[in-house]
Amino acid sequence: MRLVAGIALVVHGVTTLRGQTAIGAVILQVPATGAGILLLAGLWTPIAGTLVTLIELRSIFSEAGDPWIYLLLGTLGAALALLGPGGWSVDAYLFGWKRIDPPDRKS
Repeated sequence: MRLVAGIALVVHGVTTLRGQTAIGAVILQVPATGAGILLLAGLWTPIAGTLVTLIELRSIFSEAGDPWIYLLLGTLGAALALLGPGGWSVDAYLFGWKRIDPPDRKS
């Protein structure tokens, strides 16, 4: 999921930056593309996912055209911010893979 969201963000950001020279598009797409690169690497995944969610939420209401791509990318960003990077990521290599074990029920 992290790779799909990262690739989609980078491709969407590069195509938008190549097609438009408006400063508003550049201000939104440069951080979104950077967050996509971070998601591809699995570095700072909760921060990058939150950034993607906020940028895409703003894009839903401010950009003209089809809002479904922004909704999809925002949802993926929120899911990645909550789930974390996974086992094969730079975050897992640097900080270890986090595992939460529920406590045993004592009856």
